[in-house]
Amino acid sequence: MSVPADLWWSLFVHFASLSLLAVGGAITTAPDMHRYLVGQQGWLSDAQFTSSIALSQAAPGPNVLFVALLGWNVGLNAGGGPAGGAMAWGMALIGVAVAMAGIMLPSSVLTYTATRWAHRNRELRAVRAFKTGMAPVVIALLIATGWLLTVAHNQPARDWPLWLLTAVTTMVVWKTRLHMLWLIGTGALLGALGWV
Repeated sequence: MSVPADLWWSLFVHFASLSLLAVGGAITTAPDMHRYLVGQQGWLSDAQFTSSIALSQAAPGPNVLFVALLGWNVGLNAGGGPAGGAMAWGMALIGVAVAMAGIMLPSSVLTYTATRWAHRNRELRAVRAFKTGMAPVVIALLIATGWLLTVAHNQPARDWPLWLLTAVTTMVVWKTRLHMLWLIGTGALLGALGWV
């Protein structure tokens, strides 16, 4: 699972192209990142991919942190793993820089430019239609990401409490105005008790 140094460019280009598709945040592109990093290139294992997302989502901060962890793991693998010493840690830092630059630069430039234009033309029917039309796209991308992370367990008989918790949480979010922190806290408490 090593990453040849000359392929850093391909990692950057792939993440840059995904950056332009990251409507709703970088997490919506996780299925294609998985396809590319795990399936196509073999730079990460399934466990490294899902662990990177889980760890970053549990940590405070923006959800794009998982991209930094993916880059870190790609670089660490390129350097020979944790036992690779200083070389591995240096490659891990390069991986973070390449992945974050790839995912942040194109979308930031596009967002800045498009937002300025849309603000000047907010009364146009096309601008209002675009905003309305993007909602189902974002929801579909989030569902695809959730499905990918759920299927990675591949133990539906054992994971039925997680499915039930997901369904109940979805209904509570949809039908009430309960603050999300209460739901996250409840999920954490159920997990700490070993119920999910």
